[in-house]
Amino acid sequence: MRLAVVATLYRSSQTLEAFHARVSAVVVSLTDDYEIVLVNDGSPDDSLDVARRLFGRDPHVRIVDLARNFGHHKAMMTGLAHARGDLVFLIDSDLEEEPELLRVFYDTLRTSGADVVYGVQGTRRGGLFERVSGWLFFKVFNLLSGQPIPVNVVTVRLMTARYVAALVSHRERETMIAGLWALTGFDQVPVTIIKGENRGSSYDLSQKIAVLVNSVTSFSDRPLVLIFYLGLVIGAAAAAAAAYLVVQRLFFGVALPGWPSLIVSVWMLGGLMLGSLGIIGMYVSRIFIETKQRPYTIVRHIYERSADGAVRGDTADGRPLLH
Repeated sequence: MRLAVVATLYRSSQTLEAFHARVSAVVVSLTDDYEIVLVNDGSPDDSLDVARRLFGRDPHVRIVDLARNFGHHKAMMTGLAHARGDLVFLIDSDLEEEPELLRVFYDTLRTSGADVVYGVQGTRRGGLFERVSGWLFFKVFNLLSGQPIPVNVVTVRLMTARYVAALVSHRERETMIAGLWALTGFDQVPVTIIKGENRGSSYDLSQKIAVLVNSVTSFSDRPLVLIFYLGLVIGAAAAAAAAYLVVQRLFFGVALPGWPSLIVSVWMLGGLMLGSLGIIGMYVSRIFIETKQRPYTIVRHIYERSADGAVRGDTADGRPLLH
């Protein structure tokens, strides 16, 4: 059995040494045929230098150095595309998810016969804002998306090679990886975990809203369908109101002052039209981005060893090694 561990690096210099030691200890208890793939997502600290030191003393370490910061989800997909294992263990390097979960996941995968074992938080960690915003994200996404995702799903997961091959075959430029995990299918088994409190979330409210909007518009056309039904409802309400006013005038001689209601109606309809155009515009922008067919990451350098143990690297010359 060959096992690949994939982790991304972004401001990870403080935890990377400990992560490597802990993940190596649990991996060697399962197999001596393994690799640890570290993807440097343009980290602004010295994470790459720490990874290079690990590469220098551990022949199992491979480094995929991206040309800049492309984002967590895209970096994970890049690492999975470069992984060479019958089983692939994906985990963050910040130690919020314990590397020792690999043993639990491996036993679950073997006994269940599933293709994926993934972690979910039984109780979402963090303060009130973190818990409420997380709950709203999953609630709204699953309400608007045609492909629901497990509530409180986390990064850590163990996957078979055939599942990983199917997962990285997706070519979206706007990537929401939790949706792709669910969309790919296969037999998937959840395991409840407790996520650590190593550091707070790096996302503020505006960033979380942006992630939610990007996620929904990447995976569902329901907002467009809702615009259509909203138009029908407003049209029906306007027709009913017009009929009411005509009846009041013709049969009861009531002339209702209409300026306040007219202004409110104009502003309401104007806001709805602008909001609807904004939603349509986001979908048009998705089409624009996807038709460009740009690679979603560009690899600057790969640090790895050949079969005889010699160090070799591919500078990539700026070429997109992952399309």
